[in-house]
Amino acid sequence: MRWEMSKSHFFLLNPQLPWSPDSRHKMKGSRLAFGLLSVVFCLLWAPSTGFKTLHLGSCVITTNLEEIQSGFSKIRDTVQAKDENIDIRILRRTESLQDTKPSARCCLLRHLLRLYLDRVFKNYQTSDHNTLRNISSLANSFLTIKKGLRLCLDLQEAVVKALGELDILLRWMEETE
Repeated sequence: MRWEMSKSHFFLLNPQLPWSPDSRHKMKGSRLAFGLLSVVFCLLWAPSTGFKTLHLGSCVITTNLEEIQSGFSKIRDTVQAKDENIDIRILRRTESLQDTKPSARCCLLRHLLRLYLDRVFKNYQTSDHNTLRNISSLANSFLTIKKGLRLCLDLQEAVVKALGELDILLRWMEETE
């Protein structure tokens, strides 16, 4: 037996061993086949493992809600324990979100995801690297969903709508103490 060095590996030469340099090419081929088989298996198996199709008015997206919920459950207790503003709620209940007109759900989800991506995930601070990793994973999942959502309104329609409803914002500001 002797050692031989390839560009990046050391090999023990022994004709009786299945991983000698002569069988390296066979192993690479079988690894490639196994890798491709694994990818195909994952793609075929994936739809039944937590993926859900959401029909949001004009948008239809498929996402792995189980994975997202699992990621959140890993950080939920830690994050909620730091919340000192228990009298303030950003989102009341899921019922209020369900009351959104089906035609506006795509737009609502897009804006909520943008809020979480642009403001929440980016600005959360902790020294716990595990929590940061989980938040990063959640952010990546949200980004993937957001990419699947179309723009809510044509830009010109959005501008006209915002200007047309400016009185509602101004009235609310006036009535706020």
